[in-house]
Amino acid sequence: MLSLFIAFGLSSCSLGDDLPTDTCGDYTNLAFTGFPLPCNYTIKESPVNSAFAIITSEEKLNQYFTKHDNTCTISSDPTIDFTKYYLVAIFSGEKATTGYGIKITSIVENSCQIVVNFFESGPQTGETTSPTKTYPSDFVLIPKTTKPVYFNKTTENKDNIVIGTFGATNDFFQLNDYNILKFLNVAAEESFQFNQYKYTATIKRGEYTLFLKSVPTEILNLKGQTKIYGAPSSSNLVYFELHQGASTTKIYIDNNDTDDQSTEVKAFKRAIKDKILLLKVN
Repeated sequence: MLSLFIAFGLSSCSLGDDLPTDTCGDYTNLAFTGFPLPCNYTIKESPVNSAFAIITSEEKLNQYFTKHDNTCTISSDPTIDFTKYYLVAIFSGEKATTGYGIKITSIVENSCQIVVNFFESGPQTGETTSPTKTYPSDFVLIPKTTKPVYFNKTTENKDNIVIGTFGATNDFFQLNDYNILKFLNVAAEESFQFNQYKYTATIKRGEYTLFLKSVPTEILNLKGQTKIYGAPSSSNLVYFELHQGASTTKIYIDNNDTDDQSTEVKAFKRAIKDKILLLKVN
């Protein structure tokens, strides 16, 4: 891990165990943007062990990553304006199977330093994995800074909910128990591969657990299935996606009330739209 710090020129980076005892004042949230770097770049040498990096220039980016044509179903601009932003890169190291992940949850700063909080996850109970070596990673953009950056490992629940609507505007959010993600530029003609979108993050605790209480039993009982209510279209859709453990449930609901929508489903559809309106305001 130390060798990667040196290779990337990251003498200012450290692990949470090395956080300064002088807090230099209260911490405040630092805004960051999720950046799907693997859609357009491949790391030249995947780190075998856990590693962290701050990429501060186009030269450094090209030194350690190889640019290629977009390999994701979602098209996005891979350009980073290094006069305004730095790229934070975080790696779990080599894993023997699929099913592992790493995720940045929040970033805070005070007058002395920046702390990147993250958690790692492994295969969930009942999840099918394949014996393929994987190298989990996560990438976000932060405002350009001269402060040292530290990395702090936390424990989080990876379960989450995605809600969205297509219509006059396309608004999609992910609710976690550690933050809220707003996905940017979701297009009607594209598949819902949310790990391929840029996003902005709002740090707020407990949103997943709170909203889960509003999900009707008939949808919870569909665990791991996909169901369509009515005939939703790209301009007339309410969307719900539930990730619990190894299962993913996807629900497409016609914005118009249709005969196959129970009273509970209609109420839940309204709850989704009300929640999205509230998230847009805040």
